[in-house]
Parts: sequence; C-alpha cells; structure tokens
Amino acid sequence: MTDLIYCPICGHTLGWKDVGGRTRQSCDNCGYVRYVNPVPAVGIVIEAEGGVVLIRRGQPPHQGEWTLPSGFIEADESAEDAAIREAEEETGLKVEVIEMMGINSFPEGPPMSGIMIFYRVKPVSGHLQGGDDAIEARIFQPNELPRLPFRTHREAIAQWLAHHEHPLIEPPAEAPAFIIRPAEARDREEVMALLALIPANRDLGEAEWREVELRYRESAGFEVFVAEAKQTPPIIIGFIVLSIVRTLTGGRGFINDMAVLPTYQRQGVGAALLEGAVRRADRMNLRSLMVNSARASERARAFYTACGFDEEAIMHFKIR
Repeated sequence: MTDLIYCPICGHTLGWKDVGGRTRQSCDNCGYVRYVNPVPAVGIVIEAEGGVVLIRRGQPPHQGEWTLPSGFIEADESAEDAAIREAEEETGLKVEVIEMMGINSFPEGPPMSGIMIFYRVKPVSGHLQGGDDAIEARIFQPNELPRLPFRTHREAIAQWLAHHEHPLIEPPAEAPAFIIRPAEARDREEVMALLALIPANRDLGEAEWREVELRYRESAGFEVFVAEAKQTPPIIIGFIVLSIVRTLTGGRGFINDMAVLPTYQRQGVGAALLEGAVRRADRMNLRSLMVNSARASERARAFYTACGFDEEAIMHFKIR
C-alpha cells in the first residue's frame, strides 16, 4: 500500500507514530490516523454440467490466465448480492446461491490486503460468455481444471473438489491426504506465494523478492520440501526450508522459513513438514536442528515448542 503524503482530512503533512502496537501514518495537526484495513471481496464457484465455471482474465494481474469469477463488494450491497452480480458480469449467467463455502484472506495481495468470501452457486438462466474484465468463460470438468494463479482460488477449488468427491455428505473433518516431497522448479510460484504469508516477509521490497527468487533457483546450501494435496489438479499446501550449516566438528540444520495455507492449518501439515525435515537432517548426519524463533509468530513459536524445540532465540549479530 502506497504511503500518503498529506492528511486527507486537513491537508497537513503526515508523520508517523505508534498506535495500537503498530507504526501508522498520522497527522499532528488534526489527529487523523491512517488505518490500512483489508478490502472485502467475493469468489464464486459456479457449478454447471458436473464441472465449475472459470473465466480467463482480460486485465492484470495474471492477464490471460484462468481463475474463478471474483470481485470486490460494493458499499451498498451484501456479500451474497456481490457474488450474484459478479457472476453475471463476468460469465453472463444469472445464479442462485447454494451456500457460503468459507472465508479466506490474502494479506500478501495482489495488490492490497483483502478478505475473500467464497460461495457455491448454480445457474438459473443466462448464456455462458465472458464479460466485464473476462475475455472468455467456460466449464471445466474436475479432471481438466488448470492451475489457478491466486492462492485463495486454489484453496477454494481444493475444497470444492473434496465436496465433489462426496456430494451427498459433508467433507471429511480429518486432514486431507497429502504427501511431503522435495520441491521442484514448477513449484516456485506457489512457494513464493506461501513465503509472502509469513509476517516477517511482508515488508520485503521488489529487489529483495528478486533476490529470494534467485536464491530459490540456485538452491545452494538448503533444501525445500513441500506438502502437496493428493487431488487433480495438485495444490501445494505448505513448505519448509532446511538450511545446512556445516562446521569443522559436524553440522546443523536451520529452519528460517515455513508456512502452511490458512485453510489447511491445524491439520497436521506443519508437523509432517517438520518431520520430513528432521528425517532429512538425520540422514545427512546433522547433529541438531535449529529454528529462527525471532521470525516466528507467537502461534508458530508455540508449535515449535510443542514439537520439542527449546524455548530459546538464536543469538545473532545483525549486519544489515
């Protein structure tokens, strides 16, 4: 989010101060404080002919790629009304809401932080065609769904696929089937999206993100493991990076980055990723495994502690 220069209330130059535990833009003249809140949006899963309707985007971001119909909620409409409106604008179909599938969030953007409310809907009339900022609309069967560029859309499709496999019963409450495997080159974009979910990474600039992608491609001194849900198309639901620190008297493993998609948290994915990293470290004859608790949230630190890590931060010297 771009910083403001002048106060929108009185026009005075804005400064910064700590408010509510965060440093926020504020006005010393009139007392205005700028709160940057997430914007609400809707995503629509239109069920038709045994499949789901996707639209091909005509505008950035991800121009030309297939996504679920979606859009921001107007100030004078309900979330349900927004879903119905966006469905008709982007697909030409008048729809009826079946149920709310769930709520997700995208603090990583693009381009701003938001909250996404997903609905299952069914067509009641209209003719399927791309409209508004969609250049095409078509029905995809479950076995031909492409990879969707937006993380929240991928999670919604994963949830829909689970429901599609058992249409007469509720989706199972237990953790979804997934595998832990070494990351491949094709996983880069999804791993980058997961990296952006880590609070400590939210302030990285464009140049820093380019360095991250370069290091990922080089893969020197570390190994990346991903958790992949067993479905079609597959979806990366979590990752962990095991860095190897060699010394004259042995070696240690170091974990600095780990994330799990919000809708798959507390389902054993993080524990499985950590177990995979521990096994790999053991096979490499590493003497111990360390974690950078200074980068972890309170919830993440509690998770590491529950897994047997000592409640100690790493002593470090900050170079820059």
